[in-house]
Amino acid sequence: MTSTTPAVRPTAAERARTVACRPSAAVCAAGVSGTRVLAHATTGAGQVFLVVPADGELAAAVGAAPEGDLPALLMVTDHAPVPLRDPVRAQLWLSGWLTPVRAEDERAVTLAFADAVPAGALLDVGTTATLLRLDLAEVVLGENGDTVEVDPDAYAAAGPDPLVAVEANALQHLDADHPAELDLLRSRIPGDWLAEGDVVRPLGLDRAGFRLRIESTRGHRDVRVPFDVPVTTEADLGPAVHRLMCAARRCCRQG
Repeated sequence: MTSTTPAVRPTAAERARTVACRPSAAVCAAGVSGTRVLAHATTGAGQVFLVVPADGELAAAVGAAPEGDLPALLMVTDHAPVPLRDPVRAQLWLSGWLTPVRAEDERAVTLAFADAVPAGALLDVGTTATLLRLDLAEVVLGENGDTVEVDPDAYAAAGPDPLVAVEANALQHLDADHPAELDLLRSRIPGDWLAEGDVVRPLGLDRAGFRLRIESTRGHRDVRVPFDVPVTTEADLGPAVHRLMCAARRCCRQG
């Protein structure tokens, strides 16, 4: 027996803010062949900042920009925390204009950056690293082969998923140590979605529930298994998972 509860899904702006928390990023800018991003963050106020090498090509290009800003695109990639054939879950493109962070604002920006992402590269700001601000013009989220434009103001106003900090460990623990619980989650997938030999793996976890990846010889398909009530804090996760597993066991017995 499978669940008929409609799958709640975080908004595109929330999903974009969650992807923005991932560390894998690259930046392209006008007239710059390529550069390293030491760290990036979207602060609680919705501002986007980068830490880049102070002696790098990007910092020099921003400093020399005639208008004081440089068109740029920050690309963030979200990888699944468990091994999958196709490990990329989403990509986020943040485009706009890079400008230097003024010396008098550097401390406040560093603190806001660290509150969002406590990156070690912040310790080098002012010596071998420098801070840049990306004033957003366009936000595009890519998932499952589709793309959606997110209003920059909606992106700034949204927050990342409340489980973003614990998701990776929770999914890795489920995948490695709890096959019985993973089988219970599998039982919530509509039967006609599965064929003999299909493998079900944990793909994601957010305030609305689990996402599972069905890997088959035909390709892959993703499905949501929702919580009865979306969680709002990390403390809500344990009880929500317990209720979900209990419901799955009852359905298995009834089936």
